[in-house]
Amino acid sequence: MLPDSKSTNVCIEKECVWLVRRVVLLLTVATLELRILIQKIMLAALLASSVTLGAASRPGSAHALPADVASLNPPLLVNRSSRPKTVEVNIVAAPTRLSLMPGKMTEAYAYNGSVPGPTLEVREGDKVIVHFRNDLDEPTTIHWHGIHLPFEADGSPFHPVAPGKSRDYVFTVRPGSAGTYWYHPHPDHRTGFLIAKGLYGGIIVRAADDPLPKSIAEKLLILSDNRLNPDGSIDFPEPRSHHAAVDEENGREGNVLFVSGKVMPTIRIRRGEVQRWRIVNASASRVYRLAMPGHPFMHIGNDGGLFEHPVDAKEIVLGTGERVELLVRGTDKPGERRVLRALPYDRYIPQTRPDDWKTTRDLLTVETTSEPPPAPVLIPAVFRAIPPLDIAKATATRTIVFSQGMINGKKMDMSRVDFTAPLGATEIWAIENVVGMDHPFHLHGFQFQVLDRNGVAEKFRSWKDMVNVPKHETARIIVRYDNYPGKWMFHCHILDHEDHGMMGVLEVK
Repeated sequence: MLPDSKSTNVCIEKECVWLVRRVVLLLTVATLELRILIQKIMLAALLASSVTLGAASRPGSAHALPADVASLNPPLLVNRSSRPKTVEVNIVAAPTRLSLMPGKMTEAYAYNGSVPGPTLEVREGDKVIVHFRNDLDEPTTIHWHGIHLPFEADGSPFHPVAPGKSRDYVFTVRPGSAGTYWYHPHPDHRTGFLIAKGLYGGIIVRAADDPLPKSIAEKLLILSDNRLNPDGSIDFPEPRSHHAAVDEENGREGNVLFVSGKVMPTIRIRRGEVQRWRIVNASASRVYRLAMPGHPFMHIGNDGGLFEHPVDAKEIVLGTGERVELLVRGTDKPGERRVLRALPYDRYIPQTRPDDWKTTRDLLTVETTSEPPPAPVLIPAVFRAIPPLDIAKATATRTIVFSQGMINGKKMDMSRVDFTAPLGATEIWAIENVVGMDHPFHLHGFQFQVLDRNGVAEKFRSWKDMVNVPKHETARIIVRYDNYPGKWMFHCHILDHEDHGMMGVLEVK
C-alpha cells in the first residue's frame, strides 16, 4: 500500500524543518567560534603593540617597563581613626570607567574607584570598622574571605545591602590570624558577575611578632583574569547561549590575565635581595600552577598565614580563592630577567575542556637591577607553632559530595539548613569530588586543617579556609567552631558553580 501524498508531504516538511534548524545551529556555533578567534587575534595584536611601544620608549629595552614598579601594590585604605588599635575605613562600591587594557576604557565596577580595590591592612587585636556604601543599582555585600569574625559581619548572602544603602562591618582581628586574605561581593546568584566587573581587593593581617625580618620588601600580587572584547568592554555571554552553558560547566575564564590589575608587569629585585610575595587567586575559576623555570620558591605560608617552617617548592598550585606566601631571592646578574608563568593545569571535564588549556601563560617579569646588593637577611628555620586539632575530640564526621552543580544532591536553598553543630564542637568533613573536574571547597567563618588527601596524610600542617579537590579525589579536613554562632556558607568556589546553587548552610549554635 502506497502512502498518501499528504502524509508524505508532512514527513518531508518535518525533515526539512529539522535540517534547517540543524544548519542554523551549526552556523551559529561556527559564527561564535569565528568571532572568538577574531577577538583573540585582535586582542593579542593590541597587547603586543602596547608592549612594543613601551619597549621603543626605552632604548635597548626588550620589554616595556612600568614607570613606577612600586605601584604594583594596590593603594592602602586610609585609616580614619585616631584611636589606638582601631582601623576605621570607608569603602564605596560604584560604577566607574577606567583602563584595564592599554589604550582602551572599560565600563566597570570598583571599590573606591580602583581595580583591584584598595588594600585593607590591619594588625592582630585591631578593632575594624568598615563603613560601606552600595552605589550600584543592585544588592551586594562585602565578604571578608578567610577572616574569623561574627556572622553578622561575614558579608554572606544572608545580609544583602540594597542599592543606595549603607552597612557597617565591625569585627576584631583575633590573635593568631596574621596572613593574606581578600574581600569581594557575595550576594545570592551574582558573585561571579560582580567580581568580573571589578569588585575585589586584598587584606593583609599583620602580627606584632612576625618572625621574618622587617627589611624584606613585600609585594601583594592579586591574580585575576577577565574576558575582554578588543574595544575593552567586558565580554559576558548571552543568557542560555552555548557560551553561557560552557561557563556554567567550566566556570568563566578570561583571555586577559592581570597581576594586581596590570598586564605583564615587571618586578625589580637586587642580586641577593629576598622579597616576600603575598599571592591571591581572585579568578572566577582559573587554577594557577605557578613556576619560574630554574628558580625555586621558598613556600612560607598559605590561606591562614605562616607555616611552622619554610618548604622548598619548584611550583605552586593555587586554586580559586586560595592564597600563598613565598620568599623569592634575586640570584641573577644585573639586567637578567625571569618570567613568572602559569603552567598548564587540567581542571576540566573532557567535554568542555578549552582547546588552549595546554598553553603556558606569562604573568610577570622579574628583572635583576644593578643596585648594590642589600645586607644579608636571616630566614628563621621555625616560624611559629601550629597545634593540631585533636581528631579524638571530633564529635561528628560529615561527608560532602561534590557532583556537577550540586552538593549532596541538592541545590542551594536560603531557607534550608544543611548541617547543625554546637558552638565549640570539633568535626571532620570528608569532601568527595565524584565528577571529572576540580572543585575548590570554601568554608566561611572558620579555618580548618587538611588531614589527608585520598588517604595520604598532608605533608605539613597549616590553617586553611580553601582546599581544591581534584577530579575523582577526596580530601578530609578537621575544623573547630570557635567563638561565633550563626549560619555559615560552604560552597564550591568556582563562581559560576556557586551562583548556580553549589552551596550549603552550616548553622552553629
